Amino acid sequence: MRRAVFLDRDGVINRKAPEGEYIASRRELILLPGVLGAVRHLRDAGFVIFIATNQRGIARRRVNPEDLDNIHHDLLELFSDAGAPITKIYVCPHENGCECRKPAPGMLLRAAKEHSIDLQASWVVGDSATDIQAGKQAGCRTALIHSTVVGPVEIEQPDIEAIDLPDAVTLILGTEAVLPEGKVQTGRNAS
Repeated sequence: MRRAVFLDRDGVINRKAPEGEYIASRRELILLPGVLGAVRHLRDAGFVIFIATNQRGIARRRVNPEDLDNIHHDLLELFSDAGAPITKIYVCPHENGCECRKPAPGMLLRAAKEHSIDLQASWVVGDSATDIQAGKQAGCRTALIHSTVVGPVEIEQPDIEAIDLPDAVTLILGTEAVLPEGKVQTGRNAS
């Protein structure tokens, strides 16, 4: 069994589209600072890396599925070329009511089955309550990225709070065991 880090896409790896819009082409996908190096550090530490992303723009017919496949193909190639390969991108294209759309843990459970992942030794890094809930339901430890959270959010207690992915990676790599119940580790400038 291997340990993994499941990354949300929009807001963790790349800039989010404006509210109500979707990233529909590769030129609209702008990586956030430090993400390539952060993923490389996780890989060097022995983690298998996945992206698990809700993409309801497909269900709403605002994003062409073929364009999304091209975006993800280019994204995988970019990370691989940087020495930070991502094993697979799991996508939920549905609007609601399925087992794969976060906060449901379907994408994480599927990855665990397909790639022999120990979910209790794994992490979910996201910027929303649904990411944290999916991680908790799958039995993973969780890291909340605060830099992209807009407004007050009721959220299940994450294990780690960080300002961005590089900060979260530093904290994950510094955490050797499950934190004591109720204890949250925070990174630089996390609130």
